[in-house]
Amino acid sequence: MASLTADAIVCAVRAHGEHGAILRALTQEAGLVAGYVRGGRSRRLRPILMPGNLVALELRSRTEEQLAGATAELLASRAPLLAEPLAVAAIDWVTSLTAATLPESQPYPALYRALSAVLEAIGVAASARQWAAALARYELLLLAELGFGLNLEECVATGSRDDLAFVSPKTGAAVSGAAAAGYEARMFPLPAFLHGADASPSLAEVLDGLTITGHFLDRDVLDGRNRDLAGVRERLVGRLGRAVA
Repeated sequence: MASLTADAIVCAVRAHGEHGAILRALTQEAGLVAGYVRGGRSRRLRPILMPGNLVALELRSRTEEQLAGATAELLASRAPLLAEPLAVAAIDWVTSLTAATLPESQPYPALYRALSAVLEAIGVAASARQWAAALARYELLLLAELGFGLNLEECVATGSRDDLAFVSPKTGAAVSGAAAAGYEARMFPLPAFLHGADASPSLAEVLDGLTITGHFLDRDVLDGRNRDLAGVRERLVGRLGRAVA
């Protein structure tokens, strides 16, 4: 019998049968895992199986191929954020993205830590600007972990690490201000927080970062699929944009 006991971040819950639910959750050592929760749609379990929650997860199955039975005990709840539409939209997007794009049972410890940090930031940050920057960095990391990393450390044209001001939408590489002269309108502005230690970007800079990660997520990861998922992100970024205006 295969089994797993681990802390896990709830990423997606889908109804299965009359009362049950299929849970997909991210663990640090085993990556994204799935299991069937008996009574998962009950009044008692619905608040536990909320995307973004941290749970103590136990999976058991007779064979590696069989969908495991799952039980979950609540460790940290995101329920206090339900009254904040922007926070709810962010949690919905980042957990849905994780569930939809990561292959199961492959460890991504860096993504687990980063997702934990994003969810924590959404809960405690004084403004959307602070957690939105963490969200953009998470998307950048997810691209890299899936093999679509962007080269933001040096200019693709000159090799210089100075004056990095743009990102090519074709190559995903940084371009210096001097090398981009005359072609600025064809490129994405590169905010410093995506490649440096800037801990306090403006919300406009965060939106520039989300434009970059969104472009490459749509092109390389979502690849025209998951239109509903892309819509979740568009609505989130739209709400953030209105916060800037």
